[in-house]
Amino acid sequence: MRSTRRVTGVRAQAATCAAFSCVHDTPGPLPKNLLFYYCQETVRMTQDAQQSNLSDWIGRQEVAQDFINPSHVRKIAASLETSAPAAGLALPPLWQWALFIEPAPQDQLGQDGHPKRGGFLPPADDRNRMWAGGRLQFHQPLLVGRDGERISTISAIREKQGTTGKLLFVTVTHEYKQDGQRCIHEEQDIVYREPAAPKLGGTEAAGAGAWSEPITPTSTLLFRYSAVTFNGHRIHYDHPYVTQTEGYPGLVVHGPMIATRLLQAFCQANPDKTVTGFSFRGHRPLIAPAEFRAQGVITEAGRARLWAEQEGTVAQTAEVTFK
Repeated sequence: MRSTRRVTGVRAQAATCAAFSCVHDTPGPLPKNLLFYYCQETVRMTQDAQQSNLSDWIGRQEVAQDFINPSHVRKIAASLETSAPAAGLALPPLWQWALFIEPAPQDQLGQDGHPKRGGFLPPADDRNRMWAGGRLQFHQPLLVGRDGERISTISAIREKQGTTGKLLFVTVTHEYKQDGQRCIHEEQDIVYREPAAPKLGGTEAAGAGAWSEPITPTSTLLFRYSAVTFNGHRIHYDHPYVTQTEGYPGLVVHGPMIATRLLQAFCQANPDKTVTGFSFRGHRPLIAPAEFRAQGVITEAGRARLWAEQEGTVAQTAEVTFK
C-alpha cells in the first residue's frame, strides 16, 4: 500500500519562536531565559489554538492506494465465515474496510492500540475513540485483483456536552475509486468521549425479523477480524486491558464487523437484490462471547431495516436501499 499524508503546523511553531529573537522591545540580543519563555509560551498558545479551533482541521486530506489482493480477500472471507470472490469479480460491500489502511508504526500507537491522534485526525486529549456509524452509497463495485484508491477528507467536526462528559464528533468522507471511476462514497462518523464507565444496557427491544442469522463472536473471530483490518484497538483482543482499564465485562465486538455481518445476512437472504446504499448506527456495545443475531425485514419497495440483537435488545441498527 502506498499512502500520502498532509500535516501542517509544527514548522510554524518553530518559525514563530525564532521571530521572538528579532521582535522585542529591549535593545541587543534577547536573553536566553526570556527567549526560552517566549518559545514555551508560543508552543503552548499554538497548541491551545489548535485544540480550540477545531474547524482548522476541516478539509484535511489523506490519499491511500491499495492493490485488492485475492490472497487478502480470502483472509477477509475466512474471518467473516463466507466464501471469497475470485480475481476480476466484485468485492462484497463493506469489505473495503479491510483495505486502504495506513499502517502506523508501533511507536506511534497510543495506550489503547489506536494510532495517536494529531496526524490526519485532530488531537482529542485522552478520550476514547469509537466508530459510531456511517452512510455509504455504492455506485459500482470495486474489483478484486485490481488497484484502487481511497481519498479521505475531514468534512465536519463538532463538540457536544453529553451525560458522560464532552463528546467530539468527527466526520470523514471517503471516496473509493478504480481507474478514476467513483465506486463508493462513504461518510464515517467517529466519536471521541472522555473516559467513563461504558453504557452496556440496551433500551430498544428487538423485534422479530424476516431473517435471522446467529453469530457467536469468539475471541478467535475478533482477533482474526482485527488482523485483516490491521486494527490494533485492544478492546477487541486484550481481555485484561478491556476489563481492567476500560471497564467492559468482556471483549468488545467491532462495530464495522457487526455492520458487515448485518449486510451479509441481508444479501444471503435476498440474493436477487443489489445494494445501492447502507447506513448504520451503534447503540451499545456487543460483548463477546455471547451470541448475537443479525436480523432484518424489508419495510417497503427498495428499502430494508436491519438490526443486531443480543439478549433481547438492539445493539446496532442499519438501513439498506437496493434495486
